Amino acid sequence: MKRYGMVIGVRAGKLKEYKKLHRAVWPSVLRMIKKCNIRNYSIYLQKFRKNEYYLFSYFEYVGRNFKADMAKMAADPETRRWWSFCMPCQKPLKNRRKGDWWSTMEEVFFTR
Repeated sequence: MKRYGMVIGVRAGKLKEYKKLHRAVWPSVLRMIKKCNIRNYSIYLQKFRKNEYYLFSYFEYVGRNFKADMAKMAADPETRRWWSFCMPCQKPLKNRRKGDWWSTMEEVFFTR
């Protein structure tokens, strides 16, 4: 199992919409997340400055081929439709890796 932490901004004026979307995530999207070997997925919100918000996501990947599972998720029509509503709410950070939407964070501490 590998843990992932990621961060992304929220566009001004889109916070309410983003929260509303995530109060009722589509069952088909939740099923695809599980099919792609993602567990314990959480998204947290933090206000940084006036009208500047960031999302932090955490999940555990229990599969064997992360790249293939993420490609499977990206190819799913319902997930892509879900993203078409979520992505306009998000503001990717400039320091993300090429090809990434969310910025992957480095894990610096873990304990059980």
